[in-house]
Amino acid sequence: MSSSKTHLSRRIVLGGLGAAGLSAWAPRAGWAQGRAETLLVVQELGPNSLDMQGVGANQTVNGLAWNCYDRLLSYAAKTLPDGTTSYDRAVLAPELAESWEVAPDGLSCTFKLRKAATFHDGTPVTARDVKWSFDRAVSVGGFPTFQMSAGSLEKPEQFVVVDDHTFRIDYIRKDKMLLFNVAVVVPFIINSELAKKNATAEDPWALAWLKANEAGSGAYKVESWKPGTETVLSRFDNWTCGPLPKIKRVIARDIPSAGTRRAMLERGDADLSSGFAPRDFDQLIKEGKVKVTGVPIPNALWYVALNTAKPPFDNVKLRQAIAWAMPYEQIQSSAFFGRAVPMYGGASEVSRPVWPQPFPYVTDLDKAKALMKEAGFEAGLETTLSLDAGTATVGEPTAILIQENLAKIGIKAAIDKIPGANWRTTLNKKELPMALNRFSGWLDYPEYYFYWNFHGRNSIFNISSYQSKDMDALIETARFTNDAAEYEATVKAFITLCMREVPVVPLNQPIHDVAMQKNVSGYEFWFHREPDYRQFAKG
Repeated sequence: MSSSKTHLSRRIVLGGLGAAGLSAWAPRAGWAQGRAETLLVVQELGPNSLDMQGVGANQTVNGLAWNCYDRLLSYAAKTLPDGTTSYDRAVLAPELAESWEVAPDGLSCTFKLRKAATFHDGTPVTARDVKWSFDRAVSVGGFPTFQMSAGSLEKPEQFVVVDDHTFRIDYIRKDKMLLFNVAVVVPFIINSELAKKNATAEDPWALAWLKANEAGSGAYKVESWKPGTETVLSRFDNWTCGPLPKIKRVIARDIPSAGTRRAMLERGDADLSSGFAPRDFDQLIKEGKVKVTGVPIPNALWYVALNTAKPPFDNVKLRQAIAWAMPYEQIQSSAFFGRAVPMYGGASEVSRPVWPQPFPYVTDLDKAKALMKEAGFEAGLETTLSLDAGTATVGEPTAILIQENLAKIGIKAAIDKIPGANWRTTLNKKELPMALNRFSGWLDYPEYYFYWNFHGRNSIFNISSYQSKDMDALIETARFTNDAAEYEATVKAFITLCMREVPVVPLNQPIHDVAMQKNVSGYEFWFHREPDYRQFAKG
């Protein structure tokens, strides 16, 4: 990924800018026009890799993949009640595939690729690249392979090159999530010849090379990447999979200090930011200097996970005690400032097959103490409550409130802040006794959320290590039944089981807030929560 001297000089100038901001560019010749075509993003944590299929890739890598790579399909757009544009979970749209057709028997789908599509190095995109990319996604293991399996995309034999511009997926089984899963971040299309040149016998999927190199055909290409400092994307002017973006250049700077990011935004030295504490968003909305859009994240929860596979939280009565001890209202008001949907104080009986929905627990320390006694922990216990340091803006005040309340029922919980770069790797070890976490399911189905978090296949996100044959059977039935009544009954049953077994204690459904300058338009909310730069424009 070589860059011109012009780009290099710009990076040097940019790299020297601190909190004084990016307005230092203003006097440069032609900057007024360049500023209108450049989006300046300030973020808490940038990508730790260029390959979201790699081990330990963090949240912002999803956004890089979304903008720099194409997928066969995407989602159509819709307008939410507040006027925000959002993806439409129920309607697919073309991307690299200009058309697709499901076979009459419902057991395969054939995709026609855009013949003009090229990778960033000018190489034509072919069905062979699509097959290699899908083969990779189902073979590398970990998160990407589990994600593919959520839509019954499991074996390389399913992926067939018909000709240079025709690709077919053969189904293992009919699965309503299959095509929608083709449109999520994971099955992105890689320049396979370039990747294979940089693969080895020990690393046949070029994981090491693609961690530091981008090989996509998307609307943007990586111009430069300085981990922990800055990522610069430039528009790929030969992109043919959609309307050419209006923004020519995206400069995303990593600025851990929320105060600095907010000051830059309010001074006009940055165009867009997210990841502030809810208190900041609450103030930004009230002050009105910039615009804030907030969308409840579908299929998402902030929760405390309890490790059901190891003492002491293998005891269901102890888990129930924790659920009655949580300071729900304090967390909602003091840590989230109301910028979340409460998930406590719900009905004792599940009446609707929807997720998320409030659990029946409220703060009741007497009930919690009684259950502690029944569980055999009347004398109390010591444990650890872990959180991702990258989410500390809300995670730390939430953890402190939980720590204080648990102490009231005899549980001494030390708070353990784990660096964001190590969070997923740590979760995968399944050793944390208690963990404060946020999970959102990309596909907005209750059974999808439960498949990731509570199924016996024990994905990385089943951080409770929860195992239940009853739960597995209910999840599988909901995934594949075509009977509406059976589906509703099954979903209600697995939610009821979760409320009783309490592998996690839900706190709230997060709202994804983004702040931007008033002259920035085109923001679109996506399930992966990262900005889609293809949609943005500046007035």
